[in-house]
Amino acid sequence: MKTNWRGVFPAATTQFNDDFSINYAATQKVQQALIDDGVNGLIILGTCGENNSLLPEEKRKVLQGAVEVAKGRVPVIAGVSELDTARAVEYARDAEKIGADGLMVLPAMVYVPTEDELAAHFQAVAAASALPQMLYNNPPAYRVSITSSLLHSLHGTANIVAVKESAPDSRRFTDLLNEFGDRYEIFAGLDDVALEGLMLGAKGWISGLTSAFPEESVELVAAFERGDMATALKIYRWFMPLLHLDAEHDLVQSIKLAETIMGRGTETVRMPRKPLAGKRREQVTAMVEKCAATRPVGKK
Repeated sequence: MKTNWRGVFPAATTQFNDDFSINYAATQKVQQALIDDGVNGLIILGTCGENNSLLPEEKRKVLQGAVEVAKGRVPVIAGVSELDTARAVEYARDAEKIGADGLMVLPAMVYVPTEDELAAHFQAVAAASALPQMLYNNPPAYRVSITSSLLHSLHGTANIVAVKESAPDSRRFTDLLNEFGDRYEIFAGLDDVALEGLMLGAKGWISGLTSAFPEESVELVAAFERGDMATALKIYRWFMPLLHLDAEHDLVQSIKLAETIMGRGTETVRMPRKPLAGKRREQVTAMVEKCAATRPVGKK
């Protein structure tokens, strides 16, 4: 199974009202604006979508809204981030019925598994839905790695087609491509190694900061693909201070603050997260405002 996934896939945020209820219209507005600015697909209900802070019915309604907005123009990939395998299986089935184009599957959140247990989790979710599925490798966040041996054990599961690589070691891109060839499509999943990932063979970039600066993100990848490395490097170096935020524990709050400053959303998050405050808020605000004043592509 192959996909048409490539390019920039922002991990879209979920927008909330002041009372922390979901603002579905504002969430759709964020998604529509990203599509209008040229992104190649949407990741819905990933980390930046605050998946694990949403109730089951809320997740399904957010995904339904994204499918309605996309109208088939770009693929909609739904994050599968559940406490246990049974819930993940149920959500995968529902996501396919709702109309998602693919799934981004995380380890079960309740437990740090052995490799055999992780393989069983991924296989159970794959069996629940015919949709193409991307595995999310993020050892710093989820305390477990998607190893080469694990990918070998999943080789025969045809609808496991891709890996979102968010390990901070860019050598992983080359190692995976050397070992598996084109069996798995590789995506850069950490913002501050995005260009390195593309240079080393990643098909695309699943991005956090694209939510605040989509035009630059799209042009960075487009410049790389047309062989204009001077432009790609110029944008990447301008972007890098913000891209580092994607690797921090407060990435969701930072990205939503950046969206707010850029007039693309609000910074309201659900507890246990709280909006940035004090010196950290001042630091991130200054970084975003500096980038906004020196944009190489978008409107200043």
